[in-house]
Amino acid sequence: MTDTLDANREHAKKEQSKKELILAAAREIKTSNWTPAEIDQLRRRLIATHGEAGKTSSEYITEVLKAAGYKLLLTLQEDAEDQYEEEFEDILHFKTLQDAEVSLMRLDELMRRFQAHGEQAAVERVLNVARLGKRRAEMIARNHKVQPQIRAEKEEMANWFLIWLETPNAFFDWLDVRKQSPEFQSRFPQAESEE
Repeated sequence: MTDTLDANREHAKKEQSKKELILAAAREIKTSNWTPAEIDQLRRRLIATHGEAGKTSSEYITEVLKAAGYKLLLTLQEDAEDQYEEEFEDILHFKTLQDAEVSLMRLDELMRRFQAHGEQAAVERVLNVARLGKRRAEMIARNHKVQPQIRAEKEEMANWFLIWLETPNAFFDWLDVRKQSPEFQSRFPQAESEE
């Protein structure tokens, strides 16, 4: 029993000292954003400076840095999220069909702008937001506690998001035709009064 306690104390002591080594090396590197490249640099520095005692995984270093409050940018996606956060703020409002159309217009505008500037991570963020919008609309459409008319609207919106995701270049032409169809106008007569 005493051996187990001693072993646990020794392990905890090693973990604490390894954390201290990681944080000391992190302070030496002096970066404001920790990307995978900086984390690998830190890992190599630990081995070069401390030998066997400095060996640790990038994942463990990441955990220690995160727990210490360092800013981690582990993927281009996270970087894009930070860089364009205000662009995406409140973009998914679709209480009405017109709101959904405006959300899709904003998403389309962002996607085209990011594509034009070759910012693929930001383009992927736009697509992920659209997928989220589709899932939210589908979830409400399937909720039998929601009024039938609202469920029908959400089902329509989910379809819009799906078609935009699959064919963004043709979407707005398709939407104009869709809104003129007798089936749409009979299902959503209030959509005309919203515009």
